[in-house]
Order: sequence, then structure tokens, then C-alpha cells
Amino acid sequence: MMKEVNVALIGYKFMGKAHSFAYKNVSLFFDLPVKVVMKVICGRTEKAVSQAKEKFGWLEYETDWKKVVERKDIDLIDITTPPNAHKDIAIEAAKNGKIVFCEKPLASTLKDAYEMLEAVEKYGVKHAICFNYRKLPAIGLAKKLIEEGKIGKIYHMRAVYLQDWIVDPDFPLVWRLQKQVAGSGAHGDLNAHLIDMARYLVGEFDEVVGINETFIKERPVLKAKEELETGLGEFKEKAEEKGIVDVDDATIFLVRFKNGAIGSFEATRFAPGRKNGQRFEINGSKGSIVFNLERLNELEYYSRDDESGTQGFRTIIATDASHPYAANWWPAGHIIGYGEAFVNMVADIFNSISKGENPSPNFYDGVKCQEVLEAVDQSIRERKWIKVK
Repeated sequence: MMKEVNVALIGYKFMGKAHSFAYKNVSLFFDLPVKVVMKVICGRTEKAVSQAKEKFGWLEYETDWKKVVERKDIDLIDITTPPNAHKDIAIEAAKNGKIVFCEKPLASTLKDAYEMLEAVEKYGVKHAICFNYRKLPAIGLAKKLIEEGKIGKIYHMRAVYLQDWIVDPDFPLVWRLQKQVAGSGAHGDLNAHLIDMARYLVGEFDEVVGINETFIKERPVLKAKEELETGLGEFKEKAEEKGIVDVDDATIFLVRFKNGAIGSFEATRFAPGRKNGQRFEINGSKGSIVFNLERLNELEYYSRDDESGTQGFRTIIATDASHPYAANWWPAGHIIGYGEAFVNMVADIFNSISKGENPSPNFYDGVKCQEVLEAVDQSIRERKWIKVK
């Protein structure tokens, strides 16, 4: 009989919905060695979490995460709360012997991230972090081309993550704009994805130097905590009272990689017209690759080995069965979307733990990302290049 893995999800907003989508669909597209059971969803507001339970397809709901992590019938704790709550939940879950799956960034601070990694290692539990963009077929293809030497020695990576959802100065002070909850602004939210992608495709960071800016210093305060965030770009009635924005609206930094490559990274929420504009280009001695999240089924590839008269970027539609994950989805040419990256992510988690292996990416990757994030912050404070720990 197939072993059941009972999942508990802590959080039910944007990422809670994305993770629920993954659990609900993973067994439809992947032949897993375990049966995934969506056991319980947890959130602070009973009315909202009970509605999420029905809408997302969970068997039960709970309002106290501490009760959830202590339950004997729960195998995996999935954390999709704001970053300031990650550490306490993850450490208690590890103490109770649970598999821990956490949203990015791993924590609000590097100190907390270290403590989380120490906990999962101390208690010997499997752990994973949701850098879901690694799991797109086009990114898997990029990884394959790089490992096969198709673009040669890497010289450059330039990456941007551009959004515009807080350009309006009347947009309220949601939790993502409060350092105590979010840890940082565009930097920890968006640059975290770029940093992980760079580590995955290019290599480890050596030193960084950055600048940041908060363009709107004060914003309207929401009337009630339960109205804190209904989703990116959505908000309800607000008060006239203003609160301080103490995170970055935009952060840009330069990097030297340990392998000699250099790079530039930019994250902003002040790029009108850019809704989720993650894009990167990697240049090497033999060619280049380009990825654009808003065209996530495509990878652009340029090879200097092509005949001179026909050289140019080619657009590869990463839906062929030979491309990573693609064989689990639809026939070639039938594209996938944003949510499917989460499905691929949880499929990898269940396949790994069934073999007794730790999933990838995991808390170690979360810590390495946090080291870069905090090195950039330090460089901004001290106005100089900083070595990454």
C-alpha cells in the first residue's frame, strides 16, 4: 500500500493558494511514490482560513500553528507566512520531527536563517525552500546547456526583477512594506529569486556592492489587521493616518562571482508597466542564454559555433519531452504557467524524501541566499564592497 504523507499548510493568502494548487495537482501529473494528503490548513483568522479550507481543498483548518506542528498525524509542515514568522514555526516543526518546507526568503535576518538551518540539522529532518523558478523546464534547459559547456566560460550575468504594484503613493502600508514583518522590501522579496538563480546557474558570490532607495517614505495605514493584504496590488478602505515605510522600494547591486564572472542585479517595485518582469541574460565565451519570466516557456540561446551567416538568438519553446519536467505535462508546444512551477517543486520534494534524500533547493540554499542579501545591505550602509560570508 502506498505510504501517505499528511501535509499541513501554515498560511492561506497568495503563497498559500499557490502551494495548495501544487498539492492538489501534483498526483495528476507525476507518478509519486507516496500519496499526498492535504490534511490541514492554518491561519490566524478563523473565518478566512475556514473559507480557504473549502476553496483550496483541505480536509481541516486550524488557527493555532503550534497545535498543528505538535500533531502526530502530520508529516510535512509547509510555511507560507510572512518572513518574520518563519523561524519559530520551522524550529518547532523540526523539534517535532516534521519535514519542513518554507517560502523564501528563508528568514527576516541571516541570524534567524542560521538558526533554522541548525535546527533541521540538529533534529535530522528533511527540509526544502521554495525557490520555485528553478523548477521551470526553460530554467532546467538553461542549466543543462551551461553544464554541457554550450555557452563556454561564463563572463556576465545581468538580471532584473521589475514590478509596479506600489507606484501609487496612496497604496497602503501592507506587511511587505514593514521591515519588522518582511525583513526587507524589493531586495529580500525579488532579489532573493535572482540571487538563487545566479547561484544555481553561475556559481557562488564572492563580493558585492549596492545602492537602494525608498521613494515613498510614508503610506496610509490600513484600518484593521485582517485587511493587511488581500493579494498583491489589492487593498481595501484605508485610514488617513500615515505610517513609515522602512524597507527599500528598489535595490541595485554589482557582484563578483568566485569563478571570475561579474554581474548586475536590480529589484524594484517602481517600474510602471512591469507586473512580474523577471529577466536575466548570461553571457559566456561560446554563447548566451536569455530568460524572461513573463514568457516562461521560452529560452533564448545564441551559439558562436553556428555558421557566421546564420548566427543569431534562437527561441526554444521548452515543452519537448526531453526538457526537464516537460514530459509530465502536455504534448510539445502546449505551454505551462506560473502555478506549474510549484507543482514541479513539490513533486521533487516527495520524490526526494521517498528516497531518503534531502530535497533541493533546501535550507542551505536559503542561508547562502540570505548571506548575499545581508552582504548587499552591509555594503549599502558602509558604502563599499563587501565580501560574502
